[in-house]
Amino acid sequence: MEQKPKVAFYTLGCKLNFSETSTISRTFEQEGFEKVGFEKFADVYVINTCSVTENADKECKRIVKSALKINPEGYVCVVGCYAQLKPEEIAKIEGVDLVLGATEKFKISQYIGNLQKKQTTEIHSCEIEDANFFTGSFSVGDRTRSFLKVQDGCDYPCTYCTIPLARGISRSDSLENVVENAKKIAQQGIKEIVLTGVNIGDYGKGEFGNKKHQHTFLDLVKELDEIEDIDRIRISSIEPNLLKNETIEFVSQSKRFVPHFHIPLQSGSDTILKAMKRRYLTALYKERVERIKESMPDAAIGVDVIVGFPGESDNDFEETYNFLNSLDISYLHVFTYSKRDNTAASLMEQQVDEKIKNERNKRLRILSIKKRLHFYEKNLNKIYPVLFEAENKDGFMYGFTPNYIKTKVDYDKNLINRVLEVKLRELDKDGNLVGEIIAINEPNHILQ
Repeated sequence: MEQKPKVAFYTLGCKLNFSETSTISRTFEQEGFEKVGFEKFADVYVINTCSVTENADKECKRIVKSALKINPEGYVCVVGCYAQLKPEEIAKIEGVDLVLGATEKFKISQYIGNLQKKQTTEIHSCEIEDANFFTGSFSVGDRTRSFLKVQDGCDYPCTYCTIPLARGISRSDSLENVVENAKKIAQQGIKEIVLTGVNIGDYGKGEFGNKKHQHTFLDLVKELDEIEDIDRIRISSIEPNLLKNETIEFVSQSKRFVPHFHIPLQSGSDTILKAMKRRYLTALYKERVERIKESMPDAAIGVDVIVGFPGESDNDFEETYNFLNSLDISYLHVFTYSKRDNTAASLMEQQVDEKIKNERNKRLRILSIKKRLHFYEKNLNKIYPVLFEAENKDGFMYGFTPNYIKTKVDYDKNLINRVLEVKLRELDKDGNLVGEIIAINEPNHILQ
């Protein structure tokens, strides 16, 4: 019996990249490949890259080296955002055979040929204006949750961001196709769907190849809320100006959408928000947070924030710190600004010193820890349905409540991928909530 060729995948960056990697992996399996872990011997190594941060770019070289250490004759293909933005740069990395851009990555099997390593790296990268069609994707590798891509690209010209250059214009999957993919996910026995995209609040734009909105994000939410056999649907990052009050109110009464929002802020200074060309100011952001907490007092709210944007003064940073401290939020994702080629911000004067950036990053990360602990403490002794994951970590397993509280219980393989009622008893030394299972029968609702 002929042995199947093996393929391995490594994904950098966001949930959207994970959904696309999973879809690409299924095309390989349909072509007769066997999927293996990236740490295993494989005939083909596919690296799906990110270019949001400078570190993500640098990671590519390290990952290529690690693959070739396992199999020096392995065929290495690099795809994704970094591959679209800097294909020639990637082609200089020793051992890379193929570089595919934004549209080509979904046709990878057409390019890999006989899997023989090449003397010269092949590059197939489109003009980003040609990335004007939508390719649906979803992940099924995790038994408990799936990342479902509903939108791609972005029309927002934020001065620090390369995403429009890497992924093209805003465009959406059809409502019919999103629902069909969600049903396929449900058939896999997966309990939770996470909606992903570059700018998912812009859903509906470009749904049928034109710029008009055939449907809105709220239309999408309402349709998905009716799908049977999915316990939970989680909204990933959504812009504050696109998170409408009607959506917040619907989620507060939803059968499946959980009380968890991740809303990018980027700065708590209106001066810096204007320099970033964001499409909102702090007053609107505050209003969104307050509206969520009015209708869902136990909701988790995560925040993205960037420190060290060009021209960010000590006063601007203090405004950001104090603004975040004043909000009833649950945690922060803190990013340090780094120059990205072909962005307006990279040409701005008053670039902030690296030492100052690092100090500001540290202060906000400490604030994030305080916010998370405060949020967890407010939820002590409450009862929530917890979806348990498979990992056995030192005799314990973990799961998440609808409002994104990481909960710890003694490991029991029979609990994997089950949603059980748990009382949140105490905080452990690592800041996780220790839970006590109080009901074995799965709930058929989400506690708000």
